[in-house]
This record gives sequence, structure tokens and C-alpha cells, in this order.
Amino acid sequence: MGAHHAGILGYGLYLPSTVMTAKEISEATGGFWSEQAVVEKLGVIKKTVPGPGDGTQEMGVYAAKDALQRTGLDPKAIDVILCIGEEWKEYPLTTSATYIQGAIGAENAWGIDVQNRCCTTCSALKLAKDMLVADDEIRTVMIVGGYRNGDFVDYTDKNMSMMYNLAAGGGALILQKDLGRNVVLGSHIMGDGSMARDAGVEIGGIAHPFTAGNIAEGYRSLRLFDPQHMKDRLNEVSIPNWYHCIDESLRKSGGLTRKDIGYLGILHFKRSQHTAMVAELGLTPEQTTYLEEYGHVGQIDQILQIALGLEQGKIQDGTLVCLIAAGIGYVWASACIRWGEAKETEE
Repeated sequence: MGAHHAGILGYGLYLPSTVMTAKEISEATGGFWSEQAVVEKLGVIKKTVPGPGDGTQEMGVYAAKDALQRTGLDPKAIDVILCIGEEWKEYPLTTSATYIQGAIGAENAWGIDVQNRCCTTCSALKLAKDMLVADDEIRTVMIVGGYRNGDFVDYTDKNMSMMYNLAAGGGALILQKDLGRNVVLGSHIMGDGSMARDAGVEIGGIAHPFTAGNIAEGYRSLRLFDPQHMKDRLNEVSIPNWYHCIDESLRKSGGLTRKDIGYLGILHFKRSQHTAMVAELGLTPEQTTYLEEYGHVGQIDQILQIALGLEQGKIQDGTLVCLIAAGIGYVWASACIRWGEAKETEE
């Protein structure tokens, strides 16, 4: 890892108290999806949804403050804020990182917004580690943001069932140079530009601006632009790409292999895919947490997984945590963390 390493000082989390149940999701689909199917196939018993005041930037602030409280860190010690919050936020063209900086009193920090859809936390971990290792003047980086893209889901759009799980929340991670514990190891990220416009919010941008007649539709226009291409391409490359990212992140972590994984910090997706991936990697259900009580909080899933793994005692000193994610665009990523006191070989 060179002369320096990056370690995770702690995390912060914010989850709205408001939830949407499987029954309510079923009702929103007009009964096309039964409550039982939402639970058993989509894997959602309930999911968090935003309540009053739960803006994207504000949920990032809540999570940042939670991280500061948990770690006891003086916000003035933060050098950089990498904001992983989504583009759907309180005010377009405002910079979320600097809003959070001001709200938490990180007056010595500079910040930047990072976007990789639901891969952003894994991508930001690589950026933060590289900054801490390469720049002698950066000692503390906060990764933080909020997510509520589920606002755009049209539950009557049958092509969108893969996004009926979209939830809301905020998360934060604080990384420090040469911390001596919870060392961020290797990561691997890969993209497929052929799918760059297979999914997104169709109305409200330059290509399809809002008009007097399409506003209601626009705010429910997160959709698949080319459903057949996206389905065919994902069937062809998604699983191989995921395993490639996992294997490469392990290799870059000092020649580790799948048998070294102790905890899989996996994003929320349909139950059958979750079960198959855990089995394929040679893991047990106790070595991960299925987010059926939360839904898919976008890129916050990986931070939620760390929090749940620690709370449930599934992540202990010495555990190799493998975080995995995927985001429309399309992007796949994996990042490894050795929890607990640093090994000399991994510093």
C-alpha cells in the first residue's frame, strides 16, 4: 500500500422514520404486483421514504452530524468533503458538499460532489483513499450524502419493477490518513457506456424540458429508455462484471481471494439474485445482511451495511469486508476494507 494508508474512523447514518410497506407498494402498482410477490420476489417488507424535511442535502447533514457525534471528531479537522448525495436535491445547481460543509462547521474543508449513481460510495472510497495516500496535506476526508431518487418512480410502469425498492436516507464515512485500523484496501470499478442512456429521468432536462403539460409526468419519469437493450445487456454482462470487480478488488488487496471475504456489504436487489450471489461466493446468509426492512437506499446501502454488520456483530476485528454496488449508467464496483487493527502487510 505504500508509505501511507487510509482507515475508516467511523460512520454516520440517517434513515427517515416514514416507511412504505410491501402492501402499499402492491397497491401503488394497482395490484399488478401482489404484497406477497413484493416481499418474496422483490425482497421488500418495507422501505424508508422521505418525510417532511428529508431533503437530499439535509439528510446528508443529518448523517454527517451523526458521524461526528459517533467519532467525537472536531469538524474543523475535516480537510475534504466528498459528497455522494444525488443530483435530485433541494435546489438544482447548488453544490451539496459545500452546503454540508457550512451546516456542520467544517470551515477548513473544501468539497466536491461525486456522481456514480448507486456506485458512488465505492467510487468515493477509492478517491478518498487515493487522496489520503498521495497528498501529504490531506489527513481527514468525509464521504457523505443523501438519497431519495424513489420520488421519480412510477409504480404503474411495469418495466420499472427493478426500482420499486428505491428508498431514502443519508450516510457518512470519515477516513483518516494512517489511522492504524479499518484499512481501506483494494477497489475495482468498471463501466459500460453502451448503457449510458438505457435508464434515467426522461423529462426535465435539456433533451426533454418541462412544459406546462408534462410536469406531473416529469416527476414520475424515472424509466427505462430502452428496456430490451438494458435487459439483454445486463443478462449478458452484469453478473460476470460483478464477479470481476470482486475478484479484482480482492487481488488488489494483497492477493486475497473469495475465501477471505468475511462480510459482504451488498446493495439491495431482488431476493433470488441476493441468495445466488451469496452462495456463489461461498458465503453464508450470516455473512451479510439482506436489506428487506430498508429497501435500496442507493449508494447509502454500503454505509448501511457497515452499520448493520457492526451492530449485529457480523463485522469484528479482522473481518474482511467486501462492499459491492452497481449503478445505472452502467457501473459496477467493489471495495475491500480490513476491519479492526491494521495488519502490517496491509498498512
